[in-house]
Amino acid sequence: MTVLTRKGEQTRTRIVVGAAAEIRERGAAATRLEDVMARTRTSKSQLFHYFPGGKEELLLAVARHEADQVLEDQQPMLGELTSWPSWQAWRDSVVRRYLAQGPECPLNSLLGQMSGRSPGAQAVTRELLRRWQEAVVTGIRAMQSTGAIASSVDAGRAAAALIAGIQGGVVVFLSTGEIGNLEAALDVAIENLQASTTRN
Repeated sequence: MTVLTRKGEQTRTRIVVGAAAEIRERGAAATRLEDVMARTRTSKSQLFHYFPGGKEELLLAVARHEADQVLEDQQPMLGELTSWPSWQAWRDSVVRRYLAQGPECPLNSLLGQMSGRSPGAQAVTRELLRRWQEAVVTGIRAMQSTGAIASSVDAGRAAAALIAGIQGGVVVFLSTGEIGNLEAALDVAIENLQASTTRN
């Protein structure tokens, strides 16, 4: 793997961010390398220097960028799940994020264009879900340490179920424009965690 200089990293990042903006406006299928070069003021030789695999490699880099953005948009709430008000604030941030995004999901568009079953696409999705789930696990364990969530709750399984519920709600939202399923998935999962102390 080529080690980039600081300037090289900045140039590569500029290309990825510019490509992400193009894809948000045009869609992954309609975005051409020429569009990205024009937007980012880079030459063809520069673009292929950083992305020798061409459009497929660039799409993968943009998918990673968009996956990072999914989690970044939930901060600082996702990293501060230490009280029930903070869980509610995180829940609201997730709903706001998808309402602001609308029914066109750039990450889904990218993964679809790359073929969602490709190793690269699967790796991006797997890493996003792993990091998201780990953040929720950390929050559950923080609440268990104060007795707000029962110690008998399996933090890993509860977080996995919560993230799966979010993903299901997002799929419904992207398909129908209705946000209610996503809100219900979050609300029921949090209510179950709150009720865990009364069941023990």
